[in-house]
Amino acid sequence: MNKRILVVEDDQDINKLIAMNLKDMNHDVDTCDNGRRGFSMAREGQYDLMILDLMLPEMDGLEICRDLRSANVLTPILMLTARDSEADRVVGLEMGADDYLTKPFSVRELQARVKAMLRRMDMLNKPVPQSDELVIDNLVINAGRRKVLLNNQDIELTSTEFDLLIYMARQPGMVFSRAQLLDSVWGYQHSGYEHTVNSHINRLRNKLEQDPSKPEYILTVWGVGYKFGGSNR
Repeated sequence: MNKRILVVEDDQDINKLIAMNLKDMNHDVDTCDNGRRGFSMAREGQYDLMILDLMLPEMDGLEICRDLRSANVLTPILMLTARDSEADRVVGLEMGADDYLTKPFSVRELQARVKAMLRRMDMLNKPVPQSDELVIDNLVINAGRRKVLLNNQDIELTSTEFDLLIYMARQPGMVFSRAQLLDSVWGYQHSGYEHTVNSHINRLRNKLEQDPSKPEYILTVWGVGYKFGGSNR
């Protein structure tokens, strides 16, 4: 089934290259080269995926990502950046991007990343029994409704945040390396992209933990990775 993808990139050559290859994958593609217009399109359109450049005129990718998440637009975002700075990539993920690619990137890597993100979204849309519910102390995770309650309050999570949370919560106490989480939740293994996992862990802690510096649910196992704490009922 064709997916609707929005590409916001001000480099016309890259914009056309991405659009051409996504159309070759039988997706419907809208393109834009201006940040403010791209933000409006993302808010108004029903897109399955957004590919977003970091450096854009009028409104940069970080602002777009932050404002979309603040407006509760949860469309998966793949951020593109030409910057080599690790800090810029981390900030993009902390603002709500689901994944990132550093320019220059190969077309095959772009296609693989898009396939992985869309495949994950397709899995989310498969019917799940609404009774598939995990209760961990004061945290309730309903897989069928994709809802999370903490102390009876709704917690808004992006699709990737929810996937990461429920994957770990279903296997409490098991320690996962960053590479294992990349493979299982994001659907790929790629050295150098561990910050994708770290940033999503930080975002989950900020939403779930009473004190993110002293987490009760998502625990760090130093030198190895992460595990889920708490007691399932």
